[in-house]
Amino acid sequence: VQLQASGGGLVQAGGSLRLSCVGSGRTFKSYAVGWFRQAPGKEREFLGRITWRGDTTYYADSVRGRFTISRDNANNTVYLQLNSLKPDDTAVYYCAAEPFSLSTRATLVRYWGQGTQVTVSS
Repeated sequence: VQLQASGGGLVQAGGSLRLSCVGSGRTFKSYAVGWFRQAPGKEREFLGRITWRGDTTYYADSVRGRFTISRDNANNTVYLQLNSLKPDDTAVYYCAAEPFSLSTRATLVRYWGQGTQVTVSS
């Protein structure tokens, strides 16, 4: 599967963005999809994931209540809604996918999008 992330940009603290991840192929519907981010000098951090059916989501404590993942399987797209953004949220955001189940550990994930930059100004 190939993934294409988009939607990043520059936003002021307290603002919102919506990131999109478009997957290729008919099998994308059977992939669990997640979002990670990586700030300069830091490890890639798990943010959240959604099941292949789209019926269950799971979030890291650091973003729970501010970030929301959803998916539209008819259009092979998964979204990450970012609300109440803080300067510490500045990073490159990546979508990732695995068949049926996605690990929270980046080293165990095989399929990645190219990343989209999110910059939050204070």
